[in-house]
Amino acid sequence: MAITRKTVEDLETLKAVSHPLRMALLGLLRIEGPATASQLARELGESSGSTSYHLRQLERFGFVGDATDQPSGRERRWQALHDATVLPSALADLDGGREYLDVVRRRQEQHLCDGLEAWTEPRPGIGHSDYDLRLDPDELQQMLDDVHAVIEGYAHRGGAVHVALHVLTLPQTA
Repeated sequence: MAITRKTVEDLETLKAVSHPLRMALLGLLRIEGPATASQLARELGESSGSTSYHLRQLERFGFVGDATDQPSGRERRWQALHDATVLPSALADLDGGREYLDVVRRRQEQHLCDGLEAWTEPRPGIGHSDYDLRLDPDELQQMLDDVHAVIEGYAHRGGAVHVALHVLTLPQTA
């Protein structure tokens, strides 16, 4: 099964998804699966009223919706509608776009740092690599397309080990 993506195409949607609590809610739904606003509130240390409001905002912009399985008519279960969110670089050209993209980037960096801090001992299949490459823009795009295709081949397999794989390309300044 292929990875599903939601591409953000306008400033209002970017604003909606860049809210830190909304990013956390969406991340939890993607990682843990369907949940109620109350379950998510307990996980994040928030009030269920707050999580309900922010879930409705995410729903309004097409990020979350009703879970297929609704075991109780009393509490609504939510699910993420996509596996990933794509934020095209062109969003930075919109009035205020750079500011909201920076919020998302900082939250993603913090999430990465938190994961690195929690990684205290070697585990099978978990490692770290870095490469210094010299590529022109077309080669870089082709390499990223190839890497993403390989990753998608492993998506939704449901293996026993849950891992976060970060693909980060940074221009070298020195």
